[in-house]
Amino acid sequence: MSFLSQTLARVKPSPTIAITGRAQELKAEGRDIIALSAGEPDFDTPEHIREAAKSAIDQGFTRYTAVDGTPQLKQAVCDKFARENGLNYSPAQISIGTGGKQILYNALMATLNPGDEVIIPAPYWVSYPDMVLLAGGMPVIVPAVMENGYRISADQLEAVITPRTKWVILNSPSNPSGAGYGAAHMRALTDVLMRHPHVWVLSDDIYEHLVFDDFRFVTPAQIEPGLKERVLTMNGVSKSYAMTGWRIGYGAGPELLIRAMAKLQSQSTSNPCSISQYAALAALTGPQDYIETSRAIFQRRRDLVVNALNDCPGIVCPVPEGAFYVYPSIHALIGKTSAGGTKIADDEAFATALLDETGVAVVFGAAFGLSPHFRVSYATSDAVLMDACARIKGFCEGLR
Repeated sequence: MSFLSQTLARVKPSPTIAITGRAQELKAEGRDIIALSAGEPDFDTPEHIREAAKSAIDQGFTRYTAVDGTPQLKQAVCDKFARENGLNYSPAQISIGTGGKQILYNALMATLNPGDEVIIPAPYWVSYPDMVLLAGGMPVIVPAVMENGYRISADQLEAVITPRTKWVILNSPSNPSGAGYGAAHMRALTDVLMRHPHVWVLSDDIYEHLVFDDFRFVTPAQIEPGLKERVLTMNGVSKSYAMTGWRIGYGAGPELLIRAMAKLQSQSTSNPCSISQYAALAALTGPQDYIETSRAIFQRRRDLVVNALNDCPGIVCPVPEGAFYVYPSIHALIGKTSAGGTKIADDEAFATALLDETGVAVVFGAAFGLSPHFRVSYATSDAVLMDACARIKGFCEGLR
């Protein structure tokens, strides 16, 4: 009998974390490595947020809090949803977790029974299917191909809903593609969901503020108020305020679900870090100018990377609506051989050879459920991005 749980055997470690770790190992060995695999802003947390955390320590706010967040932070989240999304919630409908990932995990663990289905458009954030599997559910993957802007259609959604469907996960703008669902696309999906009252919606809005050009962010409960009582809207401070390491996420939804999530959290991690909660409070209630400053920088970087990658032989890189990723196609490169002798049989082989031969770390598309592609995170300096893209171009030019 195996010592380890059979449930654990259903899931795999995060590929993005694995690739980032491999890049760090090579760098420690003295290799010239450029890691474009991690999904976090390269900016410092804004000063007023850091000062709020220091003040919280000095005032002794270092004890346990309510299991799923302080009343002050919950109210700030309510105010944020009302101010930015036109959604009204009470503090009893808010859950504060140790990062957005815990909000998603708690929701799935609290609701899924064996055999329940969860619809996940691909490409997807790598953790969605594995969290569903850990909770005993079945991921139902729906391809959102490049030709359709990496978005699923209403017809695709309608076709995969069954009596066992419990959730559909929507992530806009998306990790890894940066694709966003505008009002018309979102309305088409919510119209389908209104016809299936047993299906709940898990909306991952973590990249809400990182949108470009004339794209306007919308969230499902905002587009269709009739869905609000079966939508969990997840967000957090990690991407918008450069607070990835602070580990604060939040969710808003029906009180029945929020209570169930709190029950689960009370027996797992208990409350999120008290200091991080005070920092998040400062982020949501303090000056918001950082958001526009960082958004403009990311848009410039997006344009730099899209233009550079489209100049690489065999790479096609669409222009994303948001986040800080691009998800180019390498369809034309499959079957070629690299200058170092590696056969590019798939996107994993491409990413492996690229790292070994040029020192550029990217994440292969199969990790996100849609091949042949790769993901680049452009959350780093212009100079580093230009160097990385030049290496990628040289690699592609060397393929035969």
